[in-house]
Amino acid sequence: MASPMRFERTKSENNEPNRMNPQQPVLDVAPLNCVPYIGPPNPGDMFSSPTKEQTKASETIGPAMIFLPSQSTREELDNMMANTKYGVALTGAAATGAIGPVRGLRDISDLEDSYFFRVNVPGASMEKGDFSCDIEPDGTVVIKGISTTGEKVVYWGSLVFDMLTQNLGPLGPFTISFQLPGPVNPQEVVSRLADGIFEAIVKKK
Repeated sequence: MASPMRFERTKSENNEPNRMNPQQPVLDVAPLNCVPYIGPPNPGDMFSSPTKEQTKASETIGPAMIFLPSQSTREELDNMMANTKYGVALTGAAATGAIGPVRGLRDISDLEDSYFFRVNVPGASMEKGDFSCDIEPDGTVVIKGISTTGEKVVYWGSLVFDMLTQNLGPLGPFTISFQLPGPVNPQEVVSRLADGIFEAIVKKK
């Protein structure tokens, strides 16, 4: 059995160990046990430099987008993401590219004796009488108005702002039309417009 190596100190080295003798043989000892690491990645792994193979693949293929059908399930998305190492998946508004309030989006509810609907009309106002909602007996709804937002230049007192982005609905007149599920009585309508949302309840016929 080999005796343990000792580091001898001399007065001139001030507590620093002697360097190992380069002639000393290096022992090649197999580990007692070796198990692949399956835990979470090390924090530094996320920022490690890409390998030559990864760089070559990126140069050959380049960025790519994959579109899933609108009825795809979460399991299908998870399976696709499990097969890529560096992919990014976008869902919701980020996937559809929806930015800002979209004019004309609506919700419709079917009650026992009436219909309730709400429509997104950002920038619309009733102050100058420029907003109207006509409902036909067959359930056709036609909304007309003028948007007061979305302009390129905004004046605020003595200040003038040139807008760098324009994600709101465009400035000017607009018309929105849609069909309710069934015939109605246009004479029995209760409605209101507030905070860019138009809501109405109309009795069924």
